[in-house]
Amino acid sequence: MRLLLLFAMLVTTTALAQTPGFDLEGHRGCRGLMPENTVPAFLKALDLGVTTLELDVVISGDKQVVVSHEPYFNADITLKPDGQPVDKKTQKQLNLYQMPYTEIKRYDVGSIGNPNYPEQQKIKTYKPLLSEVIREAEAYRKKKGLPLFSYNIEIKSVPSEYGQYQPEPAPFSDLVYAQILEQLPPDRVIIQSFDFAVLKHWKTKIDAGTYKRVRLAALVENLRGPEKHLEELGFLPDIYSPYFRLLSKEKIDRLHEKGIKVIPWTVNKVDDMKQVIDWGVDGLITDYPNRYKDMGR
Repeated sequence: MRLLLLFAMLVTTTALAQTPGFDLEGHRGCRGLMPENTVPAFLKALDLGVTTLELDVVISGDKQVVVSHEPYFNADITLKPDGQPVDKKTQKQLNLYQMPYTEIKRYDVGSIGNPNYPEQQKIKTYKPLLSEVIREAEAYRKKKGLPLFSYNIEIKSVPSEYGQYQPEPAPFSDLVYAQILEQLPPDRVIIQSFDFAVLKHWKTKIDAGTYKRVRLAALVENLRGPEKHLEELGFLPDIYSPYFRLLSKEKIDRLHEKGIKVIPWTVNKVDDMKQVIDWGVDGLITDYPNRYKDMGR
């Protein structure tokens, strides 16, 4: 009897693992294992079988699209070109929007690791351009014979920082779109943002035929609820991406009724992964793609 029960559990797990369309997204590559938003992190994530590389972009002083979560050098993870640590009190003075990329690339964002992610490998590396990430990831895919994957590009935009740490949504988006158009089929791209002005801009451009269609994802982190967020956005996005603790099965069901996929962030514990999967999410964003794989999925 126990053997039959075990077999049934294994069959169920295998069925879940083979569910078509489940989107395993490596957060900032795989931040739990490698320096975030760097080429080594993205290649490691591909080795772990992610179906989407999740990343963040900002703009440099010479208008290049840089892969970075903050528009400055985070003191927790950065060494200056002379090897000295960045001072937490002055980190925001190292404003990427006021620096040429040649200078940005000289900073080391991998050697000291991240104190919040003890499993993260420490290696000397730098903030890459979006164009380099795509080029290296595509070359790696071909070399390894990996299946096609998507890119989930978060436009890091905060209205209070327009003109100070970033461009306005329109020129910011134009710079990102130009890189996508040059290197990728748009159907392999998701654009996400917490700044709904960015998503509205993309929707307008797509509807006008100025931009080719990409998938749009609404990032949310407050308690207002899906209906309020959709009302504020003004259209139905392809994906709704909340902090995972804001979800419930009922909310997911309501979003699915509208034809919207639900992909929460940042789901790192196995028990939490199992919970949101049981609720019916369409994917998840995690710092630890290996933990999802270790579940047998």
